[in-house]
Amino acid sequence: MLIEPHDLVPLTGMHRTGGGTDPLDERVDFFFECRRWQGTPRLTEPTRTAAVEWFPLDALPDPVVPHELFVLETLRAGLAAPITTFGF
Repeated sequence: MLIEPHDLVPLTGMHRTGGGTDPLDERVDFFFECRRWQGTPRLTEPTRTAAVEWFPLDALPDPVVPHELFVLETLRAGLAAPITTFGF
């Protein structure tokens, strides 16, 4: 699959933690919107992902990775912010 840089729209950057004292639990994730690409989306990490599927924001599957669910629910509510935090 090919995505052109100009087809990516930044949504939010998230500073998150697992809540422990290990600095490796601290992460920064970046979320983008992409509505145009070339090729077919496909599963490339079968040991880390069960499937590639499309879902409307109001009908997400269960479970969803908690910090990703936080971003998706925030988008659905129209409350997206350029920077978010999770787990603090």
